[in-house]
Formats: sequence, structure tokens, C-alpha cells
Amino acid sequence: MRDKAMKGAIRRFQHFLHPPRTLRWRLFLILLTGLVLAHGLSFGALFLERTSAAKAMMLGTLEWDVATSVALLDRLPPEERGRWLPMLERRTYRYELGAGLPGVPELGSRGGEIAQAINGAINSGAGAGFPVVVESIPGDHPHLQAHVTLGDGSLVTIDVMPALMPLAAWLPLLLAGQLLLLLLCTWFAVRQAIRPLARFAKAAETLDPGGTSARLEEDGPSEVAHAATAFNAMRDRIGHYLEERVRILAAISHDLQTPITRMALRVEMAEDSPEKERLLRDLSQIERLVREGVAYARSAHGDVEIPARIDVGSFVESLAFDYQDMGKPVTVRGLPGTVLTTRPHALRRILTNLIDNALKFAGEVEITVTRDGVGRIGIAVRDSGPGIPEHQLTDVLQPFYRLEQSRNRDSGGTGLGLAIAHQLALAIGGSLTLRNRRTGGLCAEVTLG
Repeated sequence: MRDKAMKGAIRRFQHFLHPPRTLRWRLFLILLTGLVLAHGLSFGALFLERTSAAKAMMLGTLEWDVATSVALLDRLPPEERGRWLPMLERRTYRYELGAGLPGVPELGSRGGEIAQAINGAINSGAGAGFPVVVESIPGDHPHLQAHVTLGDGSLVTIDVMPALMPLAAWLPLLLAGQLLLLLLCTWFAVRQAIRPLARFAKAAETLDPGGTSARLEEDGPSEVAHAATAFNAMRDRIGHYLEERVRILAAISHDLQTPITRMALRVEMAEDSPEKERLLRDLSQIERLVREGVAYARSAHGDVEIPARIDVGSFVESLAFDYQDMGKPVTVRGLPGTVLTTRPHALRRILTNLIDNALKFAGEVEITVTRDGVGRIGIAVRDSGPGIPEHQLTDVLQPFYRLEQSRNRDSGGTGLGLAIAHQLALAIGGSLTLRNRRTGGLCAEVTLG
């Protein structure tokens, strides 16, 4: 248990050492660190200047006050001097009658720069007529004492406790407020800088060149507006290229239909022979390949159909009944009352391709309709066939990819059925996932909503 806690602490420490990976946090830390350092340097410079000014003022006041106080005490009778001492006392020094405490006279080595400055100020204030000896008093609270000899030979001790003016009580609160203001301003600046990137990322993720999705707003700062304009222009170009691809494939398909039909008629008129059957089969496969290629190109434009509300359970049941009428072993476990707004013809094409693919390799199909906790609907087409190797589960969704690498179209197909289903699922705002069943076979699931 102790080792586990230690490992957890080490992981947390390592996570603390690594910088954040998001651009938002990196910009935030860079800007905040720079502003805090600049603010700290500015505050330090002001504090240093304030210290120097306070020091100069303290020494100047000390020199003038010592001169006045020593002259006053020298002129007072000895019995009157004690009564005046409280009136001459200040925050950083006070006067005592007598020799004071024994101290250390070596100011150069022990008193430091401030002691030397105070020594000079007191000597200058007392003047040449009053000898002064300044000593350093060690102990828990080291300070200075200046021993001044008055005109009648009496000693007056000036007990000096050097101290700068105390900081105001509101100054730390002001500093905390300034740091909080820096934090808020930095966060707001980073948020304003990152927001366009988030908009671009969302627009790129939902890019639908041939769809009716809203265009990226071309507002904000000039750089952001320019980038949004370029993005919308790219979106329009991609949409134009896709439409042009569909038109080209449709034209090719239309132009190929005529020679294929003529060739089929000529073959039909020929005498019956094995070659005739093979030619007819090849022509049928060519025609199917052209038709499937055009269907794949058009699947990227699945949004041309108007969305409608359907009961998914009833929709799937009616599709299964159509297969059952043709003698196909297709069973369904629907979820009644599951209403969804989608494009029915595109969804029917998706499920038809998945069912046909399952019937080809397994002979029987089971369809189930489920709904998860967040309202997403899943339509799973299950079979008990050979399945798909794990490393090829994503490859089979690509166009013209066939598991069987032979040239036999009867067994291998055109390689477009799953690709069309995958493309249409994306076009209607869903997804298609393939996974092998533990009991054997394949499960192709369409998730919507």
C-alpha cells in the first residue's frame, strides 16, 4: 500500500514537471509569467527607491534632531534633563542619561554601511564641541548607541534602532489585487486568442462541402476574418470538386450504358456457348461496377434528401420483411417507439448494403435496434460468418478494398458496398463501426443521433 502511494506521488510530481500540452494553457502560463515578473521587477524597483529615499530622510532627520536635542540638553540644568528625555524620543531612537550599555566600537567590521552612515550623521549633528563615540550593541536585538559628552562632562546615550518606515497594511492587499487583475486579464486575452482556433477546429470537424451547414462567420479581427474567408472559399472549392466528380462519373456511367447494352444484345444474338455465358457475366459485372462507383460518389452528397421523422424499429422491421418475402433468412429485434429524424433513403441504402454483405458471407442475418443512455440509436447487423481479420476492420471501409484478393467478382464483389455504407453514415451525421463477435461472425453497427 505504501509503495502504491509512493508511485502515485511520483506520477503526480512528474505530471507537475511536464508543461501543459494545450496551446491555451501554454499561452496562459507564458503571458502570466512574463507579466508577473515584470510586475515584480517594477515593484522591486519602487521598493528599492523608497528604501533609499527613506534612508536619506532618516539620516537627515537624525542629524538635525541630534543637533537640536544635544544643544538643548547641554543648556538645561542637570536636574531638568530627565524630564525632557520623553519629549525628545522618536520612533527609531531615544535619549538616556548615563553611559548606556557596553558595546563594540569596530563599526567598520561589524556595524556595516548603515552604522557608518548613522555615525556620520550623529557626529555631524552633535558638532565638534561634543565628543561622540558610536558603538554596536550585540545580542538578540542588535542596535547602536552613541555616547555624547556634554559641556559639563555628563554623558548622554542615544539608543538608535535603525528601521525603515513600515509598510502600509493595505499594500499587500493592493499587490494581491494587482496579481488577480493580471490573472483575469491574461485569461481573457488567451480566451480571445484561442476562440477563433476552436471555431476553425469545429468547422473543420463538421466540414460538409455539399451540405447546408452554416458557413464560418467572417467577423472579428482582420486576421481572423481573413482566415475565415479563406476557409469558406476552401469549403466552396471542395464542394465544387465533389459535385464535378459526381457529374463526371454520372456522365461516364451514362455513356457506358449504351455500348454495354449494345454488347449485351450482340452477345444475346450469338449462339449458346460457354463463352457467351462468360461474356454476359462480365458485362453484368461491368455494369454493376459502374453503377456502384457512381453510387459511392453520390454517397458523399447524402444530404440532398430531406430529413424525416421515422420509427426506427418499424423501419427496420419493414426492411427485414422485404428480405423475408424474397426467402432471405433475416430476423429483427426492434425497439418500438424509437423515433429519429434522419434521411430514410440513405439509411435504407446503408442497411441494405450491410445486409447484402452479411448474406453473401454468412447466409443469415440478425438485426437489433438499441438506444444508449444519452439517446443515441444503434442498429446492429450481425451474422455468423467468417468475420474480418482485426487488422483489416478499418481497411474494408475504403473504396475498392476486398478481403479476397482474387479477380473473381462473384466471390470478392466490387469492394464498394461497405465503403458506400460508411460514406452515407457520415453524410447523415452517424458512424459505422465493424467488430468481430466473440461467438464468431461480424457485427456492423450504425450509430445515429
